[in-house]
Amino acid sequence: MTPEQIALTLQELFGPDVQTIAPGSWQVETPNYRLLVLLSDDLSWLRILIPIVPAQEAQPFLEQLLETNFDLTQETRYALMQDVLWGVFQHNRESLVTSDFSGAIARLLSLHERGLSDCFNQLVQSRVRQIIKAAKLQGQSLEATLQTLDRFYEEGLMGDMAQGAGAREEVLAAWRYQLERFWPEVDL
Repeated sequence: MTPEQIALTLQELFGPDVQTIAPGSWQVETPNYRLLVLLSDDLSWLRILIPIVPAQEAQPFLEQLLETNFDLTQETRYALMQDVLWGVFQHNRESLVTSDFSGAIARLLSLHERGLSDCFNQLVQSRVRQIIKAAKLQGQSLEATLQTLDRFYEEGLMGDMAQGAGAREEVLAAWRYQLERFWPEVDL
């Protein structure tokens, strides 16, 4: 893609939200996100960036982010720079085609929209599997494990003691759902 084709494609995708910030550098700014499209000084490489969250918020999920980079993000990646977690796409400009450029932008916008929710869900699933494994190693059944969690909530080891009975039941129902869902998948 030439710089002119990049500018034209951005204009087609984003209309008046596109700003040229310097030769070979564009910005798409909306109330929901800020997307940067940058060419290297020698115009050989293109980089598209979108901030996701401050790095401090991403810190607990670094393992999940790296796993996601390996398995799910396709040609886009998560990266840390300047205390920000970014969604990033890099490509040789000359071999880049419009469909790949547009697809990368769509994936970056999706990463931004999902934020850390996928990583949080991965972390929760990992922890639930660890609990199941520990319970199975102790010879506990699913019901015994649920009873243990219920007791932990009653004794205040888990949850908020000020939590009402209805809220506590909702939390325990969520635990039951997750444990029943993953129990058959966890082998010793």
